[in-house]
Amino acid sequence: MVGYLKSAEMQDMSVVEGSYAVARAVAMCRPNVIAVYPITPQTHIVEGLSKMVINEELDAEYVCVESEFSSISTLIGASAVGARTFTGTTSQGLALMHEGLFNASGLRLPILMVVVNRALSAPINIWNDQQDSVAQRDAGWIQMYAENAQEASDMVPQAYRVAEDRDVLLPIMVCMDGYILSHTYEPVVLHEQEITDEFLPPYDPVNVLDPKNPLSFGMLGTPEVYTEARYMQEQAMEMALDKIVDAAHEFKRLYGRWYGDLVDTYRMDDAEIAIVSMGSVIGTIKDVVDTARNEGVAVGVVKVRVFRPFPKKALLEALGKVKAVVVVEKDISVGMNEGALATAVKVTLYDSDAHTKVLSRVAGLGGRDIPPSTIRGIIEEAERYLDGGDVPISSYCDLNEEVL
Repeated sequence: MVGYLKSAEMQDMSVVEGSYAVARAVAMCRPNVIAVYPITPQTHIVEGLSKMVINEELDAEYVCVESEFSSISTLIGASAVGARTFTGTTSQGLALMHEGLFNASGLRLPILMVVVNRALSAPINIWNDQQDSVAQRDAGWIQMYAENAQEASDMVPQAYRVAEDRDVLLPIMVCMDGYILSHTYEPVVLHEQEITDEFLPPYDPVNVLDPKNPLSFGMLGTPEVYTEARYMQEQAMEMALDKIVDAAHEFKRLYGRWYGDLVDTYRMDDAEIAIVSMGSVIGTIKDVVDTARNEGVAVGVVKVRVFRPFPKKALLEALGKVKAVVVVEKDISVGMNEGALATAVKVTLYDSDAHTKVLSRVAGLGGRDIPPSTIRGIIEEAERYLDGGDVPISSYCDLNEEVL
């Protein structure tokens, strides 16, 4: 395997669209059944896979369905008979799958779905935010969020490995920001078949629908067993945290890249203020933090890579002894006046001995730009907050008063 590691480190980067990098990674994982309904901005991924199937570069059953609900329903059946399965969607498509998402998790089917994040209607909006996947956080799916195209593509084989682990057996979402990552060209080390085959063996399901060995799936769950079924899902989620780290170690051994930190830290060693976020906005935040550091502001960044299961222990370790936390996210829990990630951070800190002030800042909804000036303003708010000054009560950043 030393040769594999050397090969991965010395591979040339290819400048490709993020969607192609992900499609290529999916193909290297040899899925048996792909069922998709194209929807912007996810379409390029499944278009790429369809070309690979047509050109006989990928041996898979490619099913064109009439809706996203049909897509998840098809994969529930395919996974139940032992197939490795894949789909991709976004926004309204993910919302249409809602019923099927609970079924897939309840049946403990390790389906992989790439969610190319896009705002939900209404009003109709095709641009990026993360409301779609965040809204499904309680459906029983593992959720991982990518910062860039390399990370999105590298998450794919790791996601399969974790989901298919017999101690987990849960469906999983790899989430990447629409357009910002899916339609942007950037240098990526593309996956190789030989290395992927070594990392990800063929799927070996525990229970399958087989006429030769009859089983029942999805039976009625009476009150005597329903709670226990949900409890076992929660246990599997908790187990997934360790499995994600285990998969990352093996991935680094073969590919040479490390993703074992459930949360990533940047310039947090002596930070008094931490900005917590997830997804592509992390790059902008890091740039602003570098500038602020040069001006003497003790601020750092914590990137949440895994949102479900929520990595409470890793987050507490990352936040250390900071005095203030600002959670910047592209979603809003309407009625709570804060984002879902902020709520999770507050709960995590509340369960500890930390006495850290937490601010929620919602930005980038519906594709609105998050320029460095917005991040800098957020840092200044945190400084005023620490000094006992007034800060805006609303979680929303950059409200347009003319629209209001």
